[in-house]
Amino acid sequence: MPDQTPVVSPTLEDFELAQLNVAAVAQKTPLLRSSYLSEITGGLVTLKAENLQRTGAYKVRGAYNVMSKLSSSERKRGVVAASAGNHAQGVALAARELGIKAKIFMPIGASLPKVSATKGYGAEVVLTGETFADCLKAAKEYSAKRNAVFIPPFDHIDVVIGQGTVGLEIMQEQPEVDNIVVAIGGGGLAAGVAVVAKLMAKANGRKVKVYGVQSEHAAPYVTSLKKGKLTEVPTTPTIADGIAVSKPGRIPFELIKKNIDKVVTVTENEIAQAILVLLERSKQVVEPAGAVGVAAILAGKLKLKGNTVVILSGGNMDPLLLQRVVRHGLAAAERYTTISVMLPDRPGQLSLTAAVIAKANANVVEVLHTRHGLGLKISEVELNLSVETSGHEHTLEVIKALKEAGLKPRIMEARED
Repeated sequence: MPDQTPVVSPTLEDFELAQLNVAAVAQKTPLLRSSYLSEITGGLVTLKAENLQRTGAYKVRGAYNVMSKLSSSERKRGVVAASAGNHAQGVALAARELGIKAKIFMPIGASLPKVSATKGYGAEVVLTGETFADCLKAAKEYSAKRNAVFIPPFDHIDVVIGQGTVGLEIMQEQPEVDNIVVAIGGGGLAAGVAVVAKLMAKANGRKVKVYGVQSEHAAPYVTSLKKGKLTEVPTTPTIADGIAVSKPGRIPFELIKKNIDKVVTVTENEIAQAILVLLERSKQVVEPAGAVGVAAILAGKLKLKGNTVVILSGGNMDPLLLQRVVRHGLAAAERYTTISVMLPDRPGQLSLTAAVIAKANANVVEVLHTRHGLGLKISEVELNLSVETSGHEHTLEVIKALKEAGLKPRIMEARED
């Protein structure tokens, strides 16, 4: 039977005590000013860099806050958790610091760097199933069978309070903030941040708005808040796997529906562009789930007035995924375009095409030359050119230059990686 215990909202003192507690393992992360995003919103925008946190994400805060309160007998039993990566590392590090044995269930397709890091902190990793739900089931079964203490990723009040120390740091360092933008998966971080931000703002005689952001491929809070009750929704694969949850946590949901001002969703393209902007403009490596707040701003999903803090919740990016995402982000921003050009099959045509593109100040990074495409005449060849430009207008200039040179270019549809 589902737990019907009323959810009691944490107090400011709860968060302050948690801050002292998690200081044993979590570092205070910096607030970094973003001139680029500030120009877009018209107000000061700063980035709360939890991507620079130990383990590369905020998750260690909540995990340690729960595990440090375990009794000696509970610690002897060991802990178990389920995670696609960040919670796994948070539990593993907290367990190591507290001298507790940890077993973590992770999906078979989990990022290899995240798996290696979790093992590196001393936890035993079991790869099982394809989704977080599969791992969650396996972890709970192991907990029941072996009497190990299950450490939930978000649906526990001490997890919420621990994650909320991110918001407490923001309010302590920037009490004049008007808006906080935070990613939402199961809701632990968003719930903690929203509650403590509202409490601190009220104590200072001010108001603060808190906005949540989800991937459009996994947005249970949008539906649940609309219906006013916990609702499981179908999900589809997303690069933001760190927030790919099909149903909100009961405790976070109760706190979020009272304290979050709005929840919006972002697309895969918007997330990819945000990652690229953070790399280029802020020199920050941020994983997809951690970049959704910036994605929402870039896409105009939020109308922000005044000063804003965006939480970069994690930076555990698989290098291979980063390579794909950067390319995708460039394509989404029309800075990486594939152009098809039909040419007569005679010498000199490739060099002519390359010269026209170079004169237009674009850069050819890849060429596919074929005589065997469908619809090609015997006397024709097709060039597929991957070209770097500075954006949409520049791409149109390249197309115009090719046409003026007597060539027949067309922009090809971007491929999904």
